[in-house]
Amino acid sequence: MKKFHFSAEGLIQAPADVVYHCLADYREHHRVDGGFLPPAFTSLEVLEGGVGAGTVFRFTTSVGGRSVTRTQRVSEPDPGHVLVESGDGEGSTFTVTPEGNATQLRIDTTLNAPGFEGLLMRWFGARIMRPLYADEMSRLEKYARAHAHVAVA
Repeated sequence: MKKFHFSAEGLIQAPADVVYHCLADYREHHRVDGGFLPPAFTSLEVLEGGVGAGTVFRFTTSVGGRSVTRTQRVSEPDPGHVLVESGDGEGSTFTVTPEGNATQLRIDTTLNAPGFEGLLMRWFGARIMRPLYADEMSRLEKYARAHAHVAVA
């Protein structure tokens, strides 16, 4: 099975503590309806926990005409700065770095793709992931700015 790595980085015009809070709270903010997830996420269900480390969730994405369901566990190797979603050798790392009143956000994703799917991922993966990352970052920025007034613990 071939592993593919994708990443994106951007400046989000919202405070880092608010951005991290939105990323870490799967019950309140990672909703398909009313949260910041792009339409490629067709479902998300919290199975355990719900905020930060120890959260387990299942989600379905529909990208490139194909739906895939994954289960991920959340860890926080550097709480407030680094949040990791992982399962079955796949996952994403979100790195949040304060830049004054803004946030530098980096997303690194590893996906597994066997056989023909791996071939397609090699050819089209970046073209599929780039707009997905851009959409998620744009939605997260708008969402975090709207929630900046919420006290973050």
